[in-house]
Amino acid sequence: MMTKTKIVHVPSLDLDFEVLADDAVIGPAIERGMWEEHETRLFRAHLHPGDRVIDLGANVGWFGVQAVMAGADVTCFEPVPAIAEVCQRNLDRALRAGRGRATLHPCAAGSERGTAEIAIATRNYGDNRVLDPFRPRPSDMGVGAVMPIRVERVDDLLSGPFRVIKIDTQGSEWHALLGMKQILERSTRCTLLLEYWPYALRGAKGEQMLEYLAGLGFTFGKATAAPYPMSAARVQRQVTRRDPIKGGLDLYATRGVPFHVGGIGGRVRALARSLREG
Repeated sequence: MMTKTKIVHVPSLDLDFEVLADDAVIGPAIERGMWEEHETRLFRAHLHPGDRVIDLGANVGWFGVQAVMAGADVTCFEPVPAIAEVCQRNLDRALRAGRGRATLHPCAAGSERGTAEIAIATRNYGDNRVLDPFRPRPSDMGVGAVMPIRVERVDDLLSGPFRVIKIDTQGSEWHALLGMKQILERSTRCTLLLEYWPYALRGAKGEQMLEYLAGLGFTFGKATAAPYPMSAARVQRQVTRRDPIKGGLDLYATRGVPFHVGGIGGRVRALARSLREG
């Protein structure tokens, strides 16, 4: 994968940031000043100087940079070599300006160590997807490249506890969770941001992943401006109302730390949203 990049300035960070010039989604959002606004706010709300952070599916490093600028110690995973190189350069910029620390592993997070193939998206470079063995490129991605990548278990490279964990791996979230069981067990005070996209999820049904998180003691809801605790059944009901291919959502979960971080006003908005939504 060869792609051009460009430098944009992010006022909220007072930092120059490198993006993929022909990316149709993440790059333009960062150029406008923000990517994943609600997730970023929740991510930052739970960060303190010295906290340990994991970012699986780091892409160009938006969340990793946030962690460094907050003074945290972040470990990023990004399997696509060209994108990992951009991520590393953004982390280096943050390290010169912020007080945190950063490490990048140029590999995917999975349930077993080895190799795999990843389908490269044609316009949205946040939608690159690891493929199951002998499975073709997903039809909804259209025609495009497939390349080999390295896969590692997070538990083999790191040891817990961690304070914030973000997993956005376009369908490989279940495998990532299985490969970090020890870290999850030891991270008793933890915030988790996780993409929930049943259509692309590999290795499990969506309900199985939700039940697994609930069994670990996580309270979860949607990563919105006013998140509220939801049961697994309620999350699933809302997902099934959406487009079957594009209908995923971003989950926000906590264990051993407060779920609500928006003050009294945030709690009121969360309650109103809970009553309004089915």
